[in-house]
Amino acid sequence: MEEKKNPEVLDYDALEGSLKFDGPPTDMEVKMADISWVKRKKLDVVYAEESPNQRLDLYYPEEGEGPFAVLLHIHGGGFGLGDKRDDHMDTYLKFLKKGIVVGSIEYRLSGEALFPAAVLDCREAVRFLRRNAADYELDPDHIGVIGGSAGGNLSAILGMNIPNGEFYGEEGKTFEGSCEVNVAVDQFGPTDFAVMDDMARENGVSFVDHDLATSAESSYMGAPLQEVDPELLAKGNPITYINPKMSPILVQHGLKDRLVPYQQSIILVDAIKEQIGEDRVELTILPEADHEDALYGTDENLKIVWEFVEKYL
Repeated sequence: MEEKKNPEVLDYDALEGSLKFDGPPTDMEVKMADISWVKRKKLDVVYAEESPNQRLDLYYPEEGEGPFAVLLHIHGGGFGLGDKRDDHMDTYLKFLKKGIVVGSIEYRLSGEALFPAAVLDCREAVRFLRRNAADYELDPDHIGVIGGSAGGNLSAILGMNIPNGEFYGEEGKTFEGSCEVNVAVDQFGPTDFAVMDDMARENGVSFVDHDLATSAESSYMGAPLQEVDPELLAKGNPITYINPKMSPILVQHGLKDRLVPYQQSIILVDAIKEQIGEDRVELTILPEADHEDALYGTDENLKIVWEFVEKYL
């Protein structure tokens, strides 16, 4: 990816009024990663049977024998697009050099199944790997998640370590294996869908279109956001689930994000600090980064991500 200015943790309140912004992003094409160079991999592993999209990929380091810790990527795409093999994997596969397995989860998109299907799928993928860790040379006690945009929302929710049977859609069911994770990374993920447009108006940067019936979030929730029961909207918000058993979480967001207002990450970080304490969350503000920006894949930012992940994975 293109090298740009190093990301830093900054005072976002001080910066907000001094920034200038361009027009909307023009390239929304889903590009695929080059995985041909990875010698050891297991592709399209079936983790559930409800949909052909309940699959995951596992990529292994060139050297070493398991059991390996695993970092699972959850792709973005507004809950309705994207692919577990998209070009974000070109970035995350660099972590193979750290001696871990890097995985990627495919899940049911909003055109197939509404919320909470995507969350339920990701939780089941973690359970599957923990149940079958020996077969896949994985360490069941060292599982982390990372995602951007919609994948950031899903990673943050998984990071809350909500017990089996206690997430919306799991009521009355029993599960084999824990869906808890050791660490989560949320990059520019939405949190409180209900206030995204208010935040966009406030920052003067992001698109004011999330309340539309055709928006990604409305499509995910099954109706225009302002018509959705607030209690249901809250179930898709990771802030709802903050608790003492949540994993440490790294949150990253760019101040020039035109799709997800950066304040969505700020309210998540502030809520975790207020309810649990400052030692459970870290925030990286990237002053020049737009949504899905190349800045997230620079060596400097990957160092920030890896140091956080390594500490807890």
